[in-house]
Amino acid sequence: MKRVVLLYGGRSSEHEISCLSARSVLEVVDRDRYEVVTVGITRDGRWTLTDGVIEPEAGEELPHVSDEGPTVAVVGSRRGPQLVQLDDAGDATGDGVACAARVIGAVDVAFPLLHGPWGEDGTVQGLLATVGLPFVGADVTASSIGVDKAAMKASFGAKGLPQLNYRALHRARWDREPDDVTRELELALELPWFVKPARQGSSIGISKVSHPDALAEAMDAAYRHDQVAVVEQGVEGGRELEVGVIGDAELEVTAPGEIVPSHEFYDFEAKYLAASELLIPADVTDAVAARIDDLARRAYRAIGCRGLARVDFFALPDGEVVVNEINTIPGFTPASMFPRLWAAEGLDYRALVDRLLADARV
Repeated sequence: MKRVVLLYGGRSSEHEISCLSARSVLEVVDRDRYEVVTVGITRDGRWTLTDGVIEPEAGEELPHVSDEGPTVAVVGSRRGPQLVQLDDAGDATGDGVACAARVIGAVDVAFPLLHGPWGEDGTVQGLLATVGLPFVGADVTASSIGVDKAAMKASFGAKGLPQLNYRALHRARWDREPDDVTRELELALELPWFVKPARQGSSIGISKVSHPDALAEAMDAAYRHDQVAVVEQGVEGGRELEVGVIGDAELEVTAPGEIVPSHEFYDFEAKYLAASELLIPADVTDAVAARIDDLARRAYRAIGCRGLARVDFFALPDGEVVVNEINTIPGFTPASMFPRLWAAEGLDYRALVDRLLADARV
């Protein structure tokens, strides 16, 4: 039986969403094939052994990783990757903190269900690769590009993929010349604009700007999460379509699904707290479905992805389809599009998890 380390939580603003994803995977993973060890990463970055019970505390809507569990680490040894528990609760001495270690045992594969910076961006992937532990999903390079909307869009542009107009703006420039930036955006992009942190997901920090006077507040909201903001041209009457992709040498792509947001746009609350409508499969023509399939494969290859991804699109009123973004660790919550798309293809949640674990690589 393979021992799987399920990693969840993390330091990003998507900590709670990662916990929801992990809870959903724990409910379906085949316990006859896998021994699952749940390792939560606290908000301050400590790896801790948990009991696998991922539920909100009293009075809270979403779960988080408790800081009460023992500290653990994955290390490379002569016998392969090992999970080690650290007794770091000793008294501080002049030389530091007294710390003893206990080997829990060998581990065979890691399933990082981490969203956003310090988890989805190649940092954890690099650590796992360094100790030789196979893991589910994209490697360091694809992860770092996929989480950074500015780098991702530049990669898409280099491969000739159709996108909406956008600008990536560093905070230093905005702080120095906000009026010049505003005028530049007015000349380059049609309103409305969507302002987003470059390296953040789950629609956290996103604002819709219908008038330039509202830009400053939107930029401030984005810069609370990253030093770079991406300003995208919005589109009225567009449809939000998504597909799931799995594979490496050979790719499989689902039929598209459509998101009908419960709010004005697909913000955090519309995703997780006030359920939006997911239409699977989406009502699109064969030509649009074929176009999306082709673009999804090209977007996946453009960043060098492997394992899995969700690719998002806008279908414009004039019939054109443009790529919005790629997500290398899509959500695995009950409300998430990725597992539901694959279920519609006949690959149920348990079989999907099995497939991803079987395809794990260093």
